[in-house]
Amino acid sequence: MTQTTGRDAARVRLGAAGAAVTVATLVTNALAYVVPVLGARRLSAADLGALATVLALGAIAAVPGFGLQIAVAAHRARWGGGGGAGRLGLRTAALTAAAAVAAAPVLTLALRLPLGLTLLLAASTFATVLSGRWLGELQGDQRFLRLAVAMTVLAAGRYGGLVVGLVLGRGPVACLLLGTLTGLLALPLLARLATPPTTTPPTATPSDTTTEPPADAAGGQDPAAPGHGVPRRLGARQVMTAGGATLAMLTISYADLILARQLLPAAGSGAYAVGSVLTKGALWAPQVVTLLVLPRLARGDRRARLVALALILTCGAILVAASAVGGELAFRLAGGADYLHLAGSAPLFAATGALYAVVFMLVNDRVATAARWPAAPLWVAAVGLAVAAALIAPRTVTGVLSCALAAATVTAVTMAWLVFRPTRH
Repeated sequence: MTQTTGRDAARVRLGAAGAAVTVATLVTNALAYVVPVLGARRLSAADLGALATVLALGAIAAVPGFGLQIAVAAHRARWGGGGGAGRLGLRTAALTAAAAVAAAPVLTLALRLPLGLTLLLAASTFATVLSGRWLGELQGDQRFLRLAVAMTVLAAGRYGGLVVGLVLGRGPVACLLLGTLTGLLALPLLARLATPPTTTPPTATPSDTTTEPPADAAGGQDPAAPGHGVPRRLGARQVMTAGGATLAMLTISYADLILARQLLPAAGSGAYAVGSVLTKGALWAPQVVTLLVLPRLARGDRRARLVALALILTCGAILVAASAVGGELAFRLAGGADYLHLAGSAPLFAATGALYAVVFMLVNDRVATAARWPAAPLWVAAVGLAVAAALIAPRTVTGVLSCALAAATVTAVTMAWLVFRPTRH
């Protein structure tokens, strides 16, 4: 009876954490959406294009931050605190910012951007990447309510200054300067939120040289957790692996949109862009599941992996069914009445995103368990998708979409085989 009550309470806490993280994600996406909407009304076309380009570059430059978060979260979940995350976070942020500074003259000339924008990009990138350290600590410790607050603080820091600058009618450089300042000011708040509790378990002392294996979801000892010895230190290799996996996930999920731009006429490319809204919706809708389950994946919790996969598949099936029933409504909301002729392909767009959601969870599982070359199948699939779309598929929306769906299917099956195949001991 007590055990059942405890499990019910744990489910309630996990549900509350999931709701909080979902709300934080919605706030982040809303603030990111407000910036281009305000920019279109407050800036000239040339200034809007410059600001949008720098923000896109910032999203790419932030990839090491996501890698840092995943690596820190997996390390803390499996090995506990410490591990040199602070020094590694500073080094990762500094190197990323230095690379942005070195690329500033090239970006200024190649993309016809003001030098001030490209230099501010380096400073804003430093803040964004460094924040991954504290987000990873909160995620790895499964302090999800604080993680949700930290995500909201980070979003306010990244976009708050930009929004204020646009409301005041400032130019792109002034807006990004304000955004950089608010982003840097958010860092002490993130550090405060990630401060561990002051109470220490009675069995944990500084002189301990062994670590107890964490328990799995069923209450038994985790077979993947360490049973003895000093916890491994977090290194640059783990961050690079996680960052490379993040880059691979972004590449494969946006490859079809880029190919459509290259292979289709302007009208077809625009129509594909509208349909890709459904793909991205099905892809990102269940990502909170992956975020919550990552610490348990790092501990080798097979039950948590199966539950997470079932939830993501269920969410994907619901979205695909909804797009099949309300395809016209989906395209009307995404692009307007001009794109209703694509309503029949709505389930295919949604299915592509749903499969990539499965892929993302499985890739995170491979990263969390320190598998070798966790993102290799994604890079192979991206190359295969490009070759098939360029040489085989008809130059139509359906042709490119069919290649994208096939690539997502093959990648999902391959990743599932790698994750669930029997291991030899």
